[in-house]
Amino acid sequence: MVPTDESGRTVDPGSGASPISYRIDDFDLDRFVVVADGFGAERFGYVVTPNVDHLVRLHEDENFRSIHADASYVLLDSRFAAYLLRVLRGVRLPVCTGSDLTAALFDRVVKPTDRIVLIGSSAEQARMLEARFGLRELRHHNPPMGFIRDPAAIEACLRFIEAASPFRFCLIAVGTPQGESLAQRVKARGVARGLALCIGASIDFITGAQIRAPLWMRRLGLEWLFRLSRDPRRLARRYLIRSPRFFAYQRRAKVVLRPAAPRA
Repeated sequence: MVPTDESGRTVDPGSGASPISYRIDDFDLDRFVVVADGFGAERFGYVVTPNVDHLVRLHEDENFRSIHADASYVLLDSRFAAYLLRVLRGVRLPVCTGSDLTAALFDRVVKPTDRIVLIGSSAEQARMLEARFGLRELRHHNPPMGFIRDPAAIEACLRFIEAASPFRFCLIAVGTPQGESLAQRVKARGVARGLALCIGASIDFITGAQIRAPLWMRRLGLEWLFRLSRDPRRLARRYLIRSPRFFAYQRRAKVVLRPAAPRA
């Protein structure tokens, strides 16, 4: 079967003369928490956390490659991807999952007086975060489904983030690639200050809206299998059709481990 992208266009795993680079920053969880803690609110940066699906998108979507290139930090989200790249490419990569990072920031870094911006999630979840962590400066905006295709909704979201600036952290929980695209747009406008993180379903796990995989499955890189078993209708295409393309793309992939640095 010839693979196609989400628009139905044919994708050739061997097309293109240049390899696609997976640029991963050399941070595990503990080291990046220190960087995030010291980032400050005098500049803007954003964090992306690629998994296998992200790496497939890098091959198939030029715009997604530009989003990753513009990111201040690229943290490998998937122990499964780390294992595959170690077996297939002989490289050892650190893992800093977005869900673990989000929980660690709330537990170790965020103070009640810090301004936190939450994009996505429900109003009830925002209230739960306020109560659990004593947040007094939480700003919440939940854009409508499919907002990334609506210029007016995008503009409203961007203005909300900019009006809340400067902030300690902006947590973008609207899924991939919407969240990453939004973060890049915030950077391009040059107004907001603070660190933005594309965090996927992290808020769902913290608030109990979703059950996270048991620790032993996470350690073995099987969190994807647990999530698939819980929601096969929504995730089957991603995990069983899209993600296996990763193997075909390896003949024109290059892994770049960037030295850990507090870059902007």
